[in-house]
Amino acid sequence: MRFIRSNFLKIFSEHVVRYPTPVNLNYFWGFGSLSLFYLVVQIVSGLLLAIYYVPHADMAFDSIQHIMREVNYGWLIRYVHSTGSSMFFFVVYIHISRGIYYGSYLYPRGGVWCTGVIIFLLMMATAFLGYVLPWGQMSFWAATVITNLFSAIPNIGEQITQWLWGGFSVDNPTLKRFFVFHFILPFVISAVVGIHLVLLHKVGSGNPLGVDNVETIPFYPYFFLKDMTLIFFSLIFFTIGVCWYPNLFIHPDNYIRANPMVTPAHIVPEWYFLPFYAMLRAVPDKLGGVLVMLISILILFFLPLLGATSNTRSAVFRPIYRIFFWFFIMDVLLLGWLGACVVEEPYITISRILTVYYFSFFIIFVPILGLVENKLAQNCCNSVSSFKIYDSEPSETLADFVERDERIKREIAMYEREIEILKNKLLKKDK
Repeated sequence: MRFIRSNFLKIFSEHVVRYPTPVNLNYFWGFGSLSLFYLVVQIVSGLLLAIYYVPHADMAFDSIQHIMREVNYGWLIRYVHSTGSSMFFFVVYIHISRGIYYGSYLYPRGGVWCTGVIIFLLMMATAFLGYVLPWGQMSFWAATVITNLFSAIPNIGEQITQWLWGGFSVDNPTLKRFFVFHFILPFVISAVVGIHLVLLHKVGSGNPLGVDNVETIPFYPYFFLKDMTLIFFSLIFFTIGVCWYPNLFIHPDNYIRANPMVTPAHIVPEWYFLPFYAMLRAVPDKLGGVLVMLISILILFFLPLLGATSNTRSAVFRPIYRIFFWFFIMDVLLLGWLGACVVEEPYITISRILTVYYFSFFIIFVPILGLVENKLAQNCCNSVSSFKIYDSEPSETLADFVERDERIKREIAMYEREIEILKNKLLKKDK
């Protein structure tokens, strides 16, 4: 027991207390810790809800009402869980955006980025399964629409869809299966988060400048307090959402019991799925729409390869890329708005245009802008070096400059040691 405790304390000290953290990290780096905090909130509140929830088509809706009306503070637990899911996705979207802006997906952090994308995919699956569990009108029909997408797969689509349903339509077996997977997947996410952190601590955290040779300080107490500050301020907005606006992101139709005989006039998923839902609807072909929606997420896995053309990680030093990045953010926000709109013109045409830009950003602009900015930076370095401002060769790269700087530091340290030795010798002679 003492061995386990000592090893645990050693790991905790190395990876939390004394973990070397770049000194120039801003508050956007705290959204990773904030994501972990809201994951814990979701797991704890979900476990409490699972005690009273009944995964049966005839009793699921009533069990939610029982939790809200009869269980002590059941309304609070339910609203913490439903609002927490929105807060969780909001924080993760900012975390992903920060990674794209500062080039956190580039070498040597490609593995960290890919495990993050896996976490994002598992989050989406978990959130969709959880959206079905209240068994309201929107839950039932969202499950029907999304699971029907699998039927677009040639030859085996129908069999996969019926396997997911556990029958020939969304019914009691579907609800039970979705509840089981919704219960298990958060623990799978926790395991992948552990791998994510291990890989991060292996290569070290990035920083806003996008360079590796920066001064570091211990994570505790400096960045621990910074993360706690961010969590505290996020809890203010989270508390306002839970206590004053708990139904802000809950569709009114979901307070109506699921009825397979009545289709809602307009079926919409949760807000964090809306950009991808808009891309799905922008393609007239069913299989094509499914592929576009799937590729729009999977393309994030290839970002370390697509962005490898750039010699500069951070958008702080990439003015052209920065412009296209903010257009990309606007594009995703507009797609989210279009996902909630009715399927009619001009919304369909606008969705198609924005979908084209979404894919163009990753496939065309990210790699090409890297090459263009490399060329511009090289021309700038050549023009500066021609004035002999620096005592270096015109073709000196950033790596050469860093190596020369490190060599000078080593020489200074060596001279300082020699001076210290001479001082000690002089002191001995005086004595």
